[in-house]
Amino acid sequence: MADQAEKLRNIIKAQSQPRTQAARVITVTSGKGGVGKSNTAINLAIQFRKMDQRVIILDADFGLANIEIMFGTVPKYNLYDLIYQGKKIRDIITWGPMEVGFISGGSGIVGMANLSLEYLNYIIQNLVELDSMADVIIVDTGAGISDAVLEFLVASNEILLVTTPEPTSITDSYSLLKALNRHSRFSQEYTSINVLANKVRNADEGDMLYHKLNTVVSRYLKLPIEYIGYIPQDELLARAVMQQTPVSIQNESAKSSLAYRELAGRLMNGEKESLKVKRGTMAFFSHIMTGRR
Repeated sequence: MADQAEKLRNIIKAQSQPRTQAARVITVTSGKGGVGKSNTAINLAIQFRKMDQRVIILDADFGLANIEIMFGTVPKYNLYDLIYQGKKIRDIITWGPMEVGFISGGSGIVGMANLSLEYLNYIIQNLVELDSMADVIIVDTGAGISDAVLEFLVASNEILLVTTPEPTSITDSYSLLKALNRHSRFSQEYTSINVLANKVRNADEGDMLYHKLNTVVSRYLKLPIEYIGYIPQDELLARAVMQQTPVSIQNESAKSSLAYRELAGRLMNGEKESLKVKRGTMAFFSHIMTGRR
């Protein structure tokens, strides 16, 4: 087993010499469902596109097609077809509004532990192409503390944790961070965790939400988390969801649209200051694969 993992690492190292500049990978997650995680992923992608960034979303919420439902687009292929049906990476990308690409995860990564090294090499050769196709990869994980969610989080060096003022959302966010912090392959040193307060009435409520979460996280986990901002409760956003159109496209002046624009701006500015970003899709997916060997 250890020998196989070493061979896989050598394959990954060989594939990474040389190549185009790595894409930035941002993983959006939450401790529970219904907090607006997928909405955040989509609208953040739209705002990045308005900044002339090429964006691809990986819908890693296996079994729930949230991204395609919100985009109103049904993908022909998904990650399963890349891994098991011989499709190329370009075949499985569906293009949504404003040329935001998205990849449906299907159940593709679940069975990676059983793949041969030769086939993993094929997958890596395809996945590395994403670095030349996008400036930003947004990974929309499932909600909660499943093994699949934790696999994506430990592979990420940039996590956006979405939470709301509901007490259950705060406690579930803490539980997710606790599970992540205990994971054998998690590294505080190479991971940035930003907290986004969603569905709040105003800035003060967002600040209070973060303070509550950070107080217990700092005390019991000794885990550094940063506050990235808030998205206000907005009827126009709810209306946009019902019409399967991102609010950042349907109504650019909506208060939620403006908040998403500010969020994207902070993340873009923060990139210049952080050494923990842009390891690329190679590092992201290889971390998941080696963890399953």
